Amino acid sequence: MVNGYVQVRLFLVVLFTLLCDWSITPRLFAAKPLNVLIIYADDMGFGDLACQNSDAKLSTPHLDRLASQGMRFTDGHSSSGICSPSRFALLTGQYHWRRQHDIVKEMGPSIFRQGDVTIAMLLQQAGYRTGCIGKWHLGWDWNALLKPGAEKTDLKNTPGMAKPYPVSAYDWSQPIPSGPCSVGFDSYFGDGTINFPPYCWIENDRVVKAPTETMTVDYLRTRNLQTGEGNWEFRTGPMVDGWNPYEVLPAIAKKGVEWIHDQNVEHPFFLYFALPSPHAPIIPNDEFVGSTNAGAYGDFVYQTDWVVGQLLQAIEEKKLADTTLVIFTSDNGPEHYAFDRLLKYQHASAGNLRGLKRDVWEGGHRVPFIVRWPGWIKPGTVTEALVSQIDLFATILSAVDVELPKQVAVDSHDLMPLLLGKAPSQPIRESLIHNTYPNKWAIRSGDWLYINASSGEHTKSPEAYNDSRGYIKCRTPGLLFNLKQDVAQRHNLYADQPEMVNRLKQLLAQQRSGARTVLE
Repeated sequence: MVNGYVQVRLFLVVLFTLLCDWSITPRLFAAKPLNVLIIYADDMGFGDLACQNSDAKLSTPHLDRLASQGMRFTDGHSSSGICSPSRFALLTGQYHWRRQHDIVKEMGPSIFRQGDVTIAMLLQQAGYRTGCIGKWHLGWDWNALLKPGAEKTDLKNTPGMAKPYPVSAYDWSQPIPSGPCSVGFDSYFGDGTINFPPYCWIENDRVVKAPTETMTVDYLRTRNLQTGEGNWEFRTGPMVDGWNPYEVLPAIAKKGVEWIHDQNVEHPFFLYFALPSPHAPIIPNDEFVGSTNAGAYGDFVYQTDWVVGQLLQAIEEKKLADTTLVIFTSDNGPEHYAFDRLLKYQHASAGNLRGLKRDVWEGGHRVPFIVRWPGWIKPGTVTEALVSQIDLFATILSAVDVELPKQVAVDSHDLMPLLLGKAPSQPIRESLIHNTYPNKWAIRSGDWLYINASSGEHTKSPEAYNDSRGYIKCRTPGLLFNLKQDVAQRHNLYADQPEMVNRLKQLLAQQRSGARTVLE
């Protein structure tokens, strides 16, 4: 009798300990399957998240609340400093440079190849309903729609861009191969890429309405459409009659809310919601104009935050908040308009980081990064751990208890111990390669960062901007920084630390030539 009582008490103590331990894998006690929502911003800088920029001239109330409910990473990175490569890396769990460095051009082919495995594919196979809404920018096989004998037009396109085919050269009634639905998504809705043709809505693998016109700068002028800041940056190409870019963000926000409400609470889902904002064209809708002190861009960020709030509200209304892993991050740092924004409005879109979009400076790829998982991630956690968006692949599969096949997601580290508060004895990710274009590479190891060039920039920064930030030109053949002491990258230690330079050079060469960077 006594022994039985002791055994029962011991069992209850162990059970209570397990239930109170943040490190316990959630699948042990989850009553319902885990949903996954990735919200992917476009060109949103580290300093555009108000809760990590005390000098921000804008507000992001919904994102700040999301961060307070989960974990905010202050050293989280995209794979590249530009759009398409980072998206490919996120969905495949591997560095973008294993495939390509540049973006998918207008009406360009798919970046994916036969045999590629995406996170959507594995979740789909595991019984998840998978959806993609918003910006795709990973290519389609538009040539499959070309009619026999089609020839390109002589229309003047954006400088450096290829001449387009006329709108009549395509059979718009045909399905479009090699899009989101060919790589694991059950459904897709969006406009592809807001500043690239075709300018129309696409649902799954077909256009909703066939383009009949051609987008040109003259079209924008005749409709008296103007941006709030910067240029339109549209490429010439097919367009539906009456296309209005100001309708894009509200339309996908509405679709995202509807998609969430359509879900069966007993059937898990994975939604990849890729925002077209705050990427140019910077076009906040009227109800958001004047809502910040950072000009039209600040208002566009505020509207972006509002869209996030709509999605989170839909999850709460559906009573799915406790069973949904929410991830928010951005594909790269802010566009070059941020130079003038800092001088005009004193808002630093990259925060205290050096560099912008396309750069291998920290500001090009260190981005907002938030993960919320009620009941498992301790609310309000802020971590300085080095992580990458390519790590989300292995992490999500671990969270939903789906096995990661060998030779898949070869660069993705499982962040689960970090998320659950079980700090490992060694960092989960000891090193990380930074790269945008083929000629410049950087590698991070611990607090140290090596760049194989005398500058990390791609877009030349104005002298007035450099002076205001205290940046000076470096004349060494490479760069070395201790980011723990100098996150703004003002003090080049290349000449002072030759042993560290050589070590990082060798590590970079080793990892670039290797088949995978995650050890078995």
